[in-house]
Amino acid sequence: MNKRRELPESPYLAAASGRKPSRVPVWFMRQAGRSLPEYRALRAQNTMMQACFDAELITEITLQPIRRHKVDAAILFSDIVVPLRASGVALDIVPDVGPVIEHPIRTAGDVATLKPLEPQQVAPVAEAIGMLINELGDVPLIGFAGAPFTLASYLVEGGPSRNHERTKAMMLGDTDTWHALMTALTDVTIAFLQMQVEAGVDAIQVFDSWAGTLSLADYRTYVLPHSTRVFAALASAGVPMTHFGVGTAELLGAMSQAASGHGAPAMVGVDWRTALPDAATRVVAGTALQGNLDPVVLLAGWPVVERAVRTVVEDGRRAIDAGAAGHVFNLGHGVLPATDPEIITKVVELVHSL
Repeated sequence: MNKRRELPESPYLAAASGRKPSRVPVWFMRQAGRSLPEYRALRAQNTMMQACFDAELITEITLQPIRRHKVDAAILFSDIVVPLRASGVALDIVPDVGPVIEHPIRTAGDVATLKPLEPQQVAPVAEAIGMLINELGDVPLIGFAGAPFTLASYLVEGGPSRNHERTKAMMLGDTDTWHALMTALTDVTIAFLQMQVEAGVDAIQVFDSWAGTLSLADYRTYVLPHSTRVFAALASAGVPMTHFGVGTAELLGAMSQAASGHGAPAMVGVDWRTALPDAATRVVAGTALQGNLDPVVLLAGWPVVERAVRTVVEDGRRAIDAGAAGHVFNLGHGVLPATDPEIITKVVELVHSL
């Protein structure tokens, strides 16, 4: 295991850990790619899956937004289905569609075909983390994985879904198969994150992109125990751990429960539908918050962007007054492909000036 880096001056790590940062830290989900011309130039020569298993490409794409925007954290370039592909699931990321699964998981027999993730299967990712730590200097590197529920939804549906009907039908109607699937995916998620922590990432984020499709009662029954096990397994490393989902206003308290109480700093990502001061009253005391500018605002012109950024920063301060341990400025979801990179750079400069 690489020796953990000491980054005492990092505003991101300070805010995520409940310490007072020297400035409001800012980074963006999907900052590595999508809107950047230098990313598109690389991707024109490589598929998404090729890029995700090439250490030099992972390193270069992760560094691009650091060079351009001067954000306060890098996030590892990867995809939430990488550990599934690495462990033998036949899938591909189809342009303009997303992950497509060749043989969807629908029965207990299908679940039994899932294999554990072995570290050597994601060796290029570990190699990239080592290269990045040498390149990033005092900028922290965030590792990440998809949460078990979101991975399950892709596997059961066979790809992206609007209503998640097959997923919910298994969850509610075949609970033994559901929990077996979630147990297997929790093991894969833990293995992928442990590899990243051992390779030297400075923080982790778990993306439960589709959890917002669930009621709070169903989330607590069918998802929370498995997500909790992910965070509990990673806590001994002591790195800040963030839990994020979209449309999860009613789930924020439960999601913070999953990440909190294990001895490591916990943070919850908040989307734009919930004001940060309100989120502060919903999460477990001592949890930091990340968010929560609507990504579409970045398309509305600088005067609109500037007002909205100032509002989020002020809301972050009010959230801390309401009990949040800290605030990291981010979007409420990922950067949209049509976003002008120069606007993103200006947002970083503005946040830092506030």
